[in-house]
Amino acid sequence: MSEAASKTKKARVNVRRPDVMERVAAEVAEHFHSSVVEKLKDKGGKLTIGNTTVRLAQEFGFCYGVERAIDLAYASRRVFPENRIFLIGEIIHNPDVNGQLRDMGIVSLPWKDIGPDYDDLTDDDVVIVPAFGAPTSFMKKIEERGCYVVDTTCGDVMKVWRRVRGFAKDGITSIIHGKSNHEETRATSSRALGEDGSGHFLIVLTLGDVDYVCNYLIHGGDRAAFLSKFEGSYSEGFDPDVHLEKVGVANQTTMLKSETEEIQRRLRKALEIRDGNGDAFVVFDTICGATQDRQDALFNLLRTPIDMLLVVGGYNSSNTQHLVEIGEKQLPTFFIRDASRLKSLQEIVHYDLHHAEEVTSSYARIFSSHEPVSIGITAGASCPNNLIEETIIKVFGLRGIDREVVVNA
Repeated sequence: MSEAASKTKKARVNVRRPDVMERVAAEVAEHFHSSVVEKLKDKGGKLTIGNTTVRLAQEFGFCYGVERAIDLAYASRRVFPENRIFLIGEIIHNPDVNGQLRDMGIVSLPWKDIGPDYDDLTDDDVVIVPAFGAPTSFMKKIEERGCYVVDTTCGDVMKVWRRVRGFAKDGITSIIHGKSNHEETRATSSRALGEDGSGHFLIVLTLGDVDYVCNYLIHGGDRAAFLSKFEGSYSEGFDPDVHLEKVGVANQTTMLKSETEEIQRRLRKALEIRDGNGDAFVVFDTICGATQDRQDALFNLLRTPIDMLLVVGGYNSSNTQHLVEIGEKQLPTFFIRDASRLKSLQEIVHYDLHHAEEVTSSYARIFSSHEPVSIGITAGASCPNNLIEETIIKVFGLRGIDREVVVNA
């Protein structure tokens, strides 16, 4: 048997051993747990000290899939204390969490392209697949190198993969609502090719993208212009005049649900106009429950009287970005990486989604020390509770309230 053939025989590794997970649970709690956040949740998400109120959304922070991914990454180091351990990209989109893994000696591999770093892998190396999953080409490469594989892919993501594989098998093109350069969408689109690689996909991001597709479905159009507009967002050999006969919708699990639903409605209507019925349209709800819970909880929070909203999390976190978009429509909203970005309640360093850069804003409203203020806080599914705690303490601190008072409230 050749070396390459023998390497492919190595099974994926289950690192969830009871003795290991007990130690992992303690380490994860030490790094990311927050007693302040837990107490605030017990109080219904509202804490008032003096004339300062903090309101925390009912659902926020780590979801089950993220917790599982982090646990498995920590467990990998315990099960393989002497091996080199690599991670495809980031485990989740949070710099604090990824920094902890780097401190444990877990090395990040490129996730956009398979480069020479992958050729250097050996059969003694461990490779962690992140919560977003990885494209099939990456998985094949790792298997060819014979590495131990610890797969932390979220179960909700794998449900989407099963659906788009089914679309491909049935000759249905997957229209994927997502960001074409996002790890999860790249992983999903690779599965939309099907087992034999003959399937097709088209990635759309905005309602404007969908309207363009719908107009093409109804009226036809310039094929070359279509391909130019969506360059980099469709499968090899995709032809809008051929591969839009039957379509099915799936999505990156962290997208805004209301937008995905509107995309589905518009596509269905366009196909009904084109064909006289909707038989060529297949829909499947692939928004994950945790994403929807956090969006719904924010809508509920925004029904309460608050002066500003702070959204805490990694700037490249898709589900966190959508929370920002929801907040921006109703009140001053600031997307902060952590508490250090709060210079005062008037000067905030935050991420501007529209210009894709960190900026400093001088909030026009002046909060005097004697004026009542209410601050809303939420966080995406990849934000640990310790960062939320520090944000809460910083808000009260800027109002002259000591940490000890908040911790003991």
